[in-house]
Amino acid sequence: MKLIAHTASNTEIVCALGLGHTLIGVDADSDYPPAVVEHLPKLGRDLAFDAEAVAALQPDLVLTSLTVPGHERVVADLRATGIPVYVADPVSLSDIYADIRAIAEHLDAAQAGESLIASMQAAMPPCAGDPAVRIGIEWWPKPAIVATGRSWINDVLQLAGASNPWAQRAEKSAPITPEEAIAAAPDAMVISWCGVNEANYRVDKVLNRPGWEAVPAVAAQRVYPITEAHLGRPGPRLVEGYRRLREIIEHIRAEDPQSVPRNSS
Repeated sequence: MKLIAHTASNTEIVCALGLGHTLIGVDADSDYPPAVVEHLPKLGRDLAFDAEAVAALQPDLVLTSLTVPGHERVVADLRATGIPVYVADPVSLSDIYADIRAIAEHLDAAQAGESLIASMQAAMPPCAGDPAVRIGIEWWPKPAIVATGRSWINDVLQLAGASNPWAQRAEKSAPITPEEAIAAAPDAMVISWCGVNEANYRVDKVLNRPGWEAVPAVAAQRVYPITEAHLGRPGPRLVEGYRRLREIIEHIRAEDPQSVPRNSS
């Protein structure tokens, strides 16, 4: 099997299945695990994936996704090559597990897929009690774009013992105004900016954002960085994002126990 992976999450799923040796090319944003990906041909960035370069490598299967706005064009270009394509489009943890299962089956590794799913579930046990702490996940700073209702983020937050203040919105993600941030009243904000190295995350961009002074997370200076690799990629390393969220939630509860529990929305 000769495999090409477009999107970091698909690359990481293949490698977590123990099948990194089947990869013959990846997108330029696939950076993990480095021992596998650093020597592979890079076929363009996430939204500029080169379908002609993919076809030249003659893979048996291309793994792609619709997780980022603009991927529709990439998927169409890949399908036009006539090469078999698997398209992931998860909006929940269950969807992510289904994609892992499907990818594993495509690679004749069904048992490895079930083992990976079981290990992820074991690493993200549900936190007891009502998810009363409200945590917003910010994908981009200007304009402020947050995870909304059609996102696996809601499931990860719920397991960790929190809730997404924008979970009732229908989109996968959406820009928000200062007024919407105040009305949602997140207890904390997590910055997980897509395509930006965590070392370059700037907490002060949120703390000093005009109009956000009355947002509880800003007033209490509860703004935390978590790399997008651990929250924004629908794959095995979500367990690391879950662990970081648990730490934040426990810190909030220890710092201000009177703030919870309360009715969550």
